[in-house]
Amino acid sequence: MTDILKTPALEGFIRMCEDGWLQGWHERNGGNLTYRMTEDDVEAARPAFAEEPREWHEMGVTCENLAGEYFITTGSGKYFRNVPLAPAKNIGIVEINEAGSAWRIVWGLEDGAVPTSEFPTHFMNHSVRKRVTDGANRVIYHCHATNVIALTYVLPLTDRDFTRPLWQSATECPVVFPEGVGVVPWMVPGGVDIAKATSVLMETYQAAVWSQHGLFASGPDFDTTFGLAHTIEKSAEIYVKVLSTGRPILQTIEDDSLRAIARDFGVKLNEAFLG
Repeated sequence: MTDILKTPALEGFIRMCEDGWLQGWHERNGGNLTYRMTEDDVEAARPAFAEEPREWHEMGVTCENLAGEYFITTGSGKYFRNVPLAPAKNIGIVEINEAGSAWRIVWGLEDGAVPTSEFPTHFMNHSVRKRVTDGANRVIYHCHATNVIALTYVLPLTDRDFTRPLWQSATECPVVFPEGVGVVPWMVPGGVDIAKATSVLMETYQAAVWSQHGLFASGPDFDTTFGLAHTIEKSAEIYVKVLSTGRPILQTIEDDSLRAIARDFGVKLNEAFLG
């Protein structure tokens, strides 16, 4: 039997769960992570798949461009802190049917566990990010980034008003997310409405802020996606600390300086967010 936990995809997935926990972004069972596997990932893991996969479950959403794909996913109600300790109980691999409308578990999620309740949200956004990146994006990550959440109480909930302080709080930000970030107003999590609202933003952005809730980020691999979330949260932390001094802001990174960063690093900034 293949030691599936030694395959690169599972090792990377488990590490990212632990990294998020250590950052303090996953209290209790907060947050979720999914990864769209490559063909090589699937073949490396296939010897460990169940001989008889479990039943199909309709998601209530259909994404034809994800038909036949395989995803690693965290489990509903599972704690990120427990993933490294008991992977097969807390995460699993699901196969998508040929209609792109249902999943079934082929490995892990033992003892009756099921994919995260926000799997349909992830699924819809994987569909969008696969299409707009020509298949490059494979990771969707949702975390309860503390300072990002804090800023949703004091910043106007528009993409522009949220992006500008983040860009201006840390020089690397215009390079890491030059298109900016999207913002979803508060919505009940786990439903179709928040999935649709986020997928609209994912047409343009790598990441979306969920008001009073957290951060939703995408990327081609675990390092890039975690790095994106980490960069956004670090910038938010800096801005929160600046605001907490109660003193007026005397200097910041001005728009022409943001343009200079973009020019020297070869990225295209979202000009709609500049003056």
